[in-house]
Amino acid sequence: MDLLSISIICVKVLLVFSVTMLTVLVMIIAERRVSAFMQGRLGPNRVGPMGLLQPIADGIKFLMKEDLVPAGADKPVFLLAPAMLLIPALMTFAVIPFGASITLFGRDIPLQVADVNVGVLYIIALTSIGVYGLVLAGWSSNSKYPLIGGLRSSAQLISYELTMGLAIVSIVLLSGSLRLNDIIANQQGYFLSWNVCKQPIAFFIFLIAVYAETNRLPFDLTEAEQELVGGYHTEYSSMKFAMFFMAEYANMITGAALTVTLFFGGWDVPFLNEATMGILGVVLSVISFTLKTAFFLFLYIWVRWTFPRFRYDQLMNLGWKVLLPLALFNIFITAGYLTVATLY
Repeated sequence: MDLLSISIICVKVLLVFSVTMLTVLVMIIAERRVSAFMQGRLGPNRVGPMGLLQPIADGIKFLMKEDLVPAGADKPVFLLAPAMLLIPALMTFAVIPFGASITLFGRDIPLQVADVNVGVLYIIALTSIGVYGLVLAGWSSNSKYPLIGGLRSSAQLISYELTMGLAIVSIVLLSGSLRLNDIIANQQGYFLSWNVCKQPIAFFIFLIAVYAETNRLPFDLTEAEQELVGGYHTEYSSMKFAMFFMAEYANMITGAALTVTLFFGGWDVPFLNEATMGILGVVLSVISFTLKTAFFLFLYIWVRWTFPRFRYDQLMNLGWKVLLPLALFNIFITAGYLTVATLY
């Protein structure tokens, strides 16, 4: 690998990291303003023009808070747990294509940090690591309430991670590949080519599972302040506490981008061939991906301030008794259809 290739990869890594962290800040202010609008309030309007600098003020406040470590806590694990949530959340976006390929310096450069053949498996593997962060945060605090919060959090994530994986299997069967660019290519052409039209049941299951994986209402049993004080992060303060919420918003961004990639054609613009349009096609593809992702990020906020929280037994029943059998049934139907289509 020559110096130019390494430089291009570094630029893409820096670009994706910067945009993701900037989007986290935008989502923080958007969550507070949209929720205020839905409840007839004003929301943040004091710090900066129209309150837009409120996330910066919140960050400064977290930096100036006293950083406490409980007596008797397992300090190395206590310090490692927030990073085990945040780092995988930031790494997951590396395999998601956010635009059509662009030609620069005589090279075809994909707008994607890493174009790997097993992109779907890479994403599922990284999201699984987040479970360890929750469990270790609760266990290392040396307190009963965080421990209970960590245990119920791990049960929730493992349950819905299985359902989410099975929903993705039907998409993999249709595209015949684990590579995300191949999944996007299989949806190009027009609206009815999108997997949401081919696999509406899988989309429904996947969307619910993603909400549960990102700990958003009505699936925020990982915190459940009314029952557990604050859940797995009760004993955390300062920037370590902030890292948990940065990971939540980073996971929301990845979840929205993955939903767009798997079910809504990714960066593709229906009825257009971006490859023949040069720079204009690349710009349109990035705008398309951005708008689709922004819609699902808005949907996160909308759902949070619309539906009440599930009871824990309802949450587990939905995952194991409804969504899991439905996902298996959908895989069976999809495999049967593809078999018949291949034979005839």
